[in-house]
Amino acid sequence: MTDACPLCGDTQATLFHTLQHGVYSGRQYWLCPTCWLVYVPRALQLSEAAEAAFYQTHENNPDDPGYRHFLSRAATPLLERLKRPSRGLDFGCGPAPTLSKMLIEQGHACAEYDYYFAHQPQLLEQQYDFITCTEVIEHVSRPAQLLATWQRCLQPGGLLVVMTQLWISQQRFSQWNYRNDPTHIAFYHANTMVWIAQQWQLDICYQQRDVVIFQRKID
Repeated sequence: MTDACPLCGDTQATLFHTLQHGVYSGRQYWLCPTCWLVYVPRALQLSEAAEAAFYQTHENNPDDPGYRHFLSRAATPLLERLKRPSRGLDFGCGPAPTLSKMLIEQGHACAEYDYYFAHQPQLLEQQYDFITCTEVIEHVSRPAQLLATWQRCLQPGGLLVVMTQLWISQQRFSQWNYRNDPTHIAFYHANTMVWIAQQWQLDICYQQRDVVIFQRKID
């Protein structure tokens, strides 16, 4: 028995994979049968201090063309769907915000929030035309709470962009480098994204590889 699923609360998760080698040998990953989330139990997650220290090793540069190209996989389909000007929030912007700058360059306003590097809780009390979350949700230990926050912050008809690598099969997961990052604690499947849309009154309006764009339903 492990923790209840942090996304849907199901208590019937089964052991999906265990790391056999390396510094984090013995680390477990559990599969929820309801929402298809694969997650690491809280007891095996890093402390906040260790997590913050690990993030400090990232070397993303907003002027790096390669990094911008990587983020364009989220920015391009979002920009195709935005009316100018729109006001958004880059959630989990990190120590070197880049996607927000790319969107501002295209005539949109974009605030920046990050729990470790730009902790401004008041930004989560406002509403936005769009929210972006690129390579962040896999780090979040309480995704249900986060999704509830996003839903509250999105205007009806607003867009939520989630960029994260999706797991495909148990066999591929066992050879997947993405699982080895010690700060990656939640892994999403295409079926998880469908479940999220159903639970949080969202429609999936774009899905390609590791990018999903949700639209909040208009009441």
